[in-house]
Amino acid sequence: MKPPLLSCLASLFLAGSLHSAALTQFGGMCDASAVVPLTEDLFVVADDEDNFLRVYSLSRGGQPVTCFNLSRFLGFKKNSGETDLEGAARIGDHIYWISSHGRNSKGKNQPMRQRLFVTTVSTQGKQVSLQPYGTPYSGLLNDLARAPQLKRFQLGQAALNAPKDADALNIEGLAATPEGQLLIGFRNPVPEGRALVVPLLNPTEVAQGKPAHLGDPHQLDLGGLGIRSLSRWRNRYLVVAGATGSGGPSRIFEWNRSTGAVQPIHDLPLDDLNPEAITPWPDLDSNEWLILSDDGARICDGVEAKKLKNPERKRFRALRYSVGKPTTRTDLTRP
Repeated sequence: MKPPLLSCLASLFLAGSLHSAALTQFGGMCDASAVVPLTEDLFVVADDEDNFLRVYSLSRGGQPVTCFNLSRFLGFKKNSGETDLEGAARIGDHIYWISSHGRNSKGKNQPMRQRLFVTTVSTQGKQVSLQPYGTPYSGLLNDLARAPQLKRFQLGQAALNAPKDADALNIEGLAATPEGQLLIGFRNPVPEGRALVVPLLNPTEVAQGKPAHLGDPHQLDLGGLGIRSLSRWRNRYLVVAGATGSGGPSRIFEWNRSTGAVQPIHDLPLDDLNPEAITPWPDLDSNEWLILSDDGARICDGVEAKKLKNPERKRFRALRYSVGKPTTRTDLTRP
């Protein structure tokens, strides 16, 4: 009999590809949905199945260095439930987090999933502190539905459907701009077959409870796919694209917001990864990217990882990819 976890680790050791990349495994959660670098070694991750923010060491792997439970700040009366966190972006010492703003899989309204909020971050050596800032904002859906420049997308109607249905509403991407604004990326809808990005012009005011001022939308040609992750890199943006519904492979693109040009990236060694979050590592001008895999559906010892009762047995993988350096991929898994 294979020892615990071996069945879900075996494929990692067998994977191989001619790229400069290292695959590391982390524990304590499996549905990685958003990531922000904190230092040259530490990064913070959201899980769309709970309200914890977990800080990990890239060099060490394994279990989180520390965890922060935001349930009370987000409005939950108990330390349970989920706000379906899907995207994150850092502006200075503020990290903005956004939930899906969608209904549940059965189409039932979920007001607690309508959240845009901020945490402040401070680091001192290996010590990291994340503190809630301002007030979680719950009016974004109304702002999107009322914005004149967005009327043709019928986002108010889309928000009535289950998030993976056709023409539903599901937010999964968030990126900062050089001007200190935010870009909101939609996995669904994909109007006219092009992914939707909406600028949020006043994020600081929104964190203080004021209505969102929204800019003119962008529509990206991602081959009919929606946005699963969005992150600024140098003077461009990295986009993880996937189907609006379940299944199907993910693809990664570069987007030049100034020109509108979108280019697919073909040589990433994704293999069996399920990319859900991407960020340059450890800073905007880096030659490396960190790509996190949502591994909730991976089978570990005959069970989907998300169904494991012991959180310490849950795992997700992160691929550290060096741009333009062809070597053999290394799998750095941790028990």
